[in-house]
Amino acid sequence: MKFKGKIWKFGDNIDTDAIIPARHLTTTDPAELARHCMEDLDAQFAGNAGAGDIIVAGENFGSGSSREHAPIAIKGAGIACVVARSFARIFYRNAFNMGLPIFESAELWDRVAGGQQIEVDGDAGKIVIVGSEAEPLSIEPIPPFMQELIRDGGLMRHIALKKRHAQGRK
Repeated sequence: MKFKGKIWKFGDNIDTDAIIPARHLTTTDPAELARHCMEDLDAQFAGNAGAGDIIVAGENFGSGSSREHAPIAIKGAGIACVVARSFARIFYRNAFNMGLPIFESAELWDRVAGGQQIEVDGDAGKIVIVGSEAEPLSIEPIPPFMQELIRDGGLMRHIALKKRHAQGRK
C-alpha cells in the first residue's frame, strides 16, 4: 500500500466537527461531504485538494463524535491517506471501516510544510519526504486484515464481498 501526494497540514485536536461541520450531516454522499470537508479550517481545501493528496496532522486527529461522516468526507475529497501524530480511537476505527488508510508518525509533522510531497509506503513502514536528503521515517505497517478492509472499500463492502464469494459469486 503506497501513496505519494501533496501535503495538507493541520494542527492538533482536529475534531470531527472541523473535518465535516455538523450542519452538513444531512447526507452520507461522499461527493457532497467532500465539498464541505475542512471548510471551517481552510476554505480552499475542498476546492483545491487533489486526488492522492495527503493530510498531515498533529495529536488527536478525529476527536469528538463517533460520526463516520468524517472519514467519508476525507476520502470523498480524494485524500489518499492521513498521517498524524495520533488519532482519536473512534476515528481510528471508523477510518478503516470506511476504507481510509491512516498512519501514525510522531516525527513527520515537525519536518514538513503544507504543499510539500511525501511518499508513504504502508507495506515497508516508511515515509519519504520528496526532495529531502533526510532518512525515511518509520511508521507501523497496516496489518493485513486492515489492508483488506481498505482494498475492499471499507468494512461493509468487505463483508458483502466475502458473502458473495462464499456463495460462489464474484
